[in-house]
Amino acid sequence: MTTLDRSRPEAEAVLMEDGLIVAVGEGRDIRMLSDDRTRIVDLGGRRVIPGLNDSHTHLIRGGLNYNMELRWEGVPSLAEAMRRLKEQADRTPPPQWVRVVGGWSEFQFAERRMPTLDEINAAAPDTPVFILHLYGRALLNRAAIKVLGFDRNTPNPPGGVIERDEKGHPTGLLIAKPSALILYSTLAKGPKLPFEDQINSTRHYMREMNRLGITSVIDAGGGGQNYPEDYDVIQRLHDNGELTVRVAYNLFAQQAGQELSDYERWVEMTEPGAGSDMLMMNGAGENLVWSAADFENFLEPRPEPAPVMEKELEAVVELLATRKWPFRIHATYDETIDRFLTVFERVNGKTPFETRFIIDHAETVSERNIERIKALGGGIAVQHRMAFQGEYFVDRYGERAAEATPPISKMLEMDMPVGAGTDATRVASYNPWVSLYWLVSGRTLGGLKLYPEANTLDRETALRLWTKGSAWFSGEANKKGAIKPGEFADLAVLSDDFMSVPTEVIKSLEAVLTVTGGRIVYGAGDFADLSPPLPPVSPDWSPIAAYGGAATDLQSTSPMERACHEGCGNQCSLHGHGHGVAWTTPLPVDDKKSFWGALGCSCFAV
Repeated sequence: MTTLDRSRPEAEAVLMEDGLIVAVGEGRDIRMLSDDRTRIVDLGGRRVIPGLNDSHTHLIRGGLNYNMELRWEGVPSLAEAMRRLKEQADRTPPPQWVRVVGGWSEFQFAERRMPTLDEINAAAPDTPVFILHLYGRALLNRAAIKVLGFDRNTPNPPGGVIERDEKGHPTGLLIAKPSALILYSTLAKGPKLPFEDQINSTRHYMREMNRLGITSVIDAGGGGQNYPEDYDVIQRLHDNGELTVRVAYNLFAQQAGQELSDYERWVEMTEPGAGSDMLMMNGAGENLVWSAADFENFLEPRPEPAPVMEKELEAVVELLATRKWPFRIHATYDETIDRFLTVFERVNGKTPFETRFIIDHAETVSERNIERIKALGGGIAVQHRMAFQGEYFVDRYGERAAEATPPISKMLEMDMPVGAGTDATRVASYNPWVSLYWLVSGRTLGGLKLYPEANTLDRETALRLWTKGSAWFSGEANKKGAIKPGEFADLAVLSDDFMSVPTEVIKSLEAVLTVTGGRIVYGAGDFADLSPPLPPVSPDWSPIAAYGGAATDLQSTSPMERACHEGCGNQCSLHGHGHGVAWTTPLPVDDKKSFWGALGCSCFAV
């Protein structure tokens, strides 16, 4: 058992009562403290860790949509992804869409590429399809174009481009240049689930979190997530005692030009800490004013926030400082962070900050600005967005610039509060083990080594960012994040030993038993009979009912391990082969398509 309690870093057993950890120690000592009311679960020597805590995610919005979305996390080939797309299109009834919304990278596929529009239209000729690719683009089939009413006369929205053919007709490619608003506003036009299905969807999404060992999250709000109406589902689940993940949520300004009005209204409706240990209001952000957004699309040059940003941001931060509200703000680039901090320092000079604030993302933050954040009492929440976008960052800015994106080791060296997370679900995967793999290995999902050893973390440090580190960001550092007497009884029993498995296996880890507040919320394998019942997925056409959530086999990316996906008639029944990989990989031959050793089975070389 890895406790992350510095006074007792390892233990054999834990005693829980009334939602709290009562004792931690040797097995025989803990048994002596138990009585005939104590339920004893023998974990068979498996690794136990504190429950994971995502310091920046979008669980509330993600839960409302989970049952509608086809997940490509962990799918090893584009061929398999497209097979699932076709099957889902066939089972999805009108007027519903097939949505693939985040969590994947083309570099995870054996083919090392995205689907083409022709392939999407062939797979789904009649059912509308929306596929979100990072912060950069979305792919629509012809059925979706028709439903949306896009034609040659549809204007490009601000910050976005509708790609057109030579006759001016939309092709189905939406491009963020650089704003992702074109992608998200289009996604928002799709049908929603009925309220009861949203309840079901959120419960299944929380069960998915529990499957991966997550017991807490900090929800960073999101576009289209209005307070209080879009919080009705999560509040209902809380009131019914059906939450299995602790949620601390932030309030996200929704309308450009109305941000200050939103916060003036909200500070009269609620306050930080309102709620319970299971559902708590946490503060403002991650969007404080729309003019401050520095869109994280590495396929495009860095955007420069408008000159009006400082004035608008200062008014909101002044209100929040006066009302002692914690706040968080989205910031990708150091140049933007520099401007934010100038505003924060000015406000702090008039109305000193009495609570925490958070810089989210901070991929290119400088040492000087880390010092300024720390001086103001702030922290930095980091996510594994570079695991999905690292190749694009390197292509634009170079390998050297990518070596500390973000500079986590420097932050920790400077004693900066740091919490880890995912920024799921619209781009990066909600899978915490992909994030932990990225922190430890310094690699993207496609295997690109981004960071030197100096900016990777040892496993205990990475785990600490996902537990005790994240707890700071909701003001709960003394309540959760360690297996320690007096803290919440939140823990996860792992499928394999995180502290010793090969690095590539980290991506495939999950929980076999998860406990939130002393209550078993998930069990699998030997512990499946302990898992509480969950209603079947609804609606019955849901992709989750057919395929489940995130697959956890991303370490198996060798093309030798897969069957041929190009329709070749001479595949090896033992290894398979991958033409697409070889054709796009440098090889010392003149004619790759006739080079059998690379394109066919490599048995002769094994």
